[in-house]
Amino acid sequence: MRKRADYIQSIEIKALWKGGRHVVWNLQPDVNILSGINGVGKSTIINHSARTLAEIDRDEIVPKDAPQGVTIKLMPEDATYIKFDVIRSFDRPLLHSDLLEKLSDSRVKTELDWQIYRLQKRFLDYQVNIGNRIIELLTSGDPEDQLKAAEVSAPKKQFQDMIDELFADTNKKIDRKSNEIQFVQTNGNGSTEMITPYQLSSGEKQMLAILLTVLVENREPYALLMDEPEISLHIDWQQRLIDLIRQLNPNAQIILSTHSPALIMDGWMSNVTEVGDISN
Repeated sequence: MRKRADYIQSIEIKALWKGGRHVVWNLQPDVNILSGINGVGKSTIINHSARTLAEIDRDEIVPKDAPQGVTIKLMPEDATYIKFDVIRSFDRPLLHSDLLEKLSDSRVKTELDWQIYRLQKRFLDYQVNIGNRIIELLTSGDPEDQLKAAEVSAPKKQFQDMIDELFADTNKKIDRKSNEIQFVQTNGNGSTEMITPYQLSSGEKQMLAILLTVLVENREPYALLMDEPEISLHIDWQQRLIDLIRQLNPNAQIILSTHSPALIMDGWMSNVTEVGDISN
């Protein structure tokens, strides 16, 4: 039986580029921030790590050396895989013709749209799972289980409250009656209209994709990899991002690269690693 890891202990890359840069990055269980000038290899480290994690997810054992020379050590050491998510931040138009042909929703036009499109399915599955868990607790006959039932849906409400507060300046709120993610926007004359997530701004889509990804992992241990998640985010949102993620899932191991000082302003300076300090 496969054993799931709680977090990633270290990432080693034998050659970041052809012919050079041996990288050894020892990670903390909670927050890991990779910093450095343009071109030093931050995105390459995140991307190589994500590809290797996908290979580990398909295999029965952790490969000692992935094809691109990446070795990932998990904790506990006898774990054979880890749950993970990768957030892409660039809201570029979708150009892959095969992908566009498979899509049944013509509103999906950009990479962030595509992420949200896939998250809608995960959100529906998440709601079914917590619904089943609530029914199981309510029908157990144990008074303590009935108290636990209220806690099961607490993260979903916390997520909805977060999004409503973040989007308050544009008068958008999550439609809590809908099984899918969509919004009610109040116009200047007091009228309301329904807004799909694909009609949001790039920054709003990005924040929605990040927090929704964190929510559907249901507070279980997993690794969240993000390459420059501050792209398109207002500076206030950048400053709050890590804390919002940690509130939704304290068991998430955050691994990200950034150029933004705002991301570390809220007490995360000690979690920053310079690429030059982990490579030679």
